[in-house]
Amino acid sequence: MLTDGIERELKMLERHLMVLKGVIKSEPVGITKLSEEIGMPPHRIRYSLRVLERADLIRPSLHGATTTKKTKVFMSELDENLDRIIEGMKGMKGKVIKDR
Repeated sequence: MLTDGIERELKMLERHLMVLKGVIKSEPVGITKLSEEIGMPPHRIRYSLRVLERADLIRPSLHGATTTKKTKVFMSELDENLDRIIEGMKGMKGKVIKDR
């Protein structure tokens, strides 16, 4: 279906955010501990950590993942950014449903 890709991306975003939340809560934290705390397989944790590292939201250390200076800013803007995305989706839905 046309919307399958968006649904997959949203689920992946949720997973990345759950991992970031776990790092914030328990830093420094390793893959095994995050996996246990979040209830997610280690291979998914590992992938999310790589994505978060590329976004400069976490960095690896000898003792596990830690947050960066950008993490606090990102988290403070997250609610507003998600609201903006939701409003955009509602607007799109309104246009599509209205024009049916």
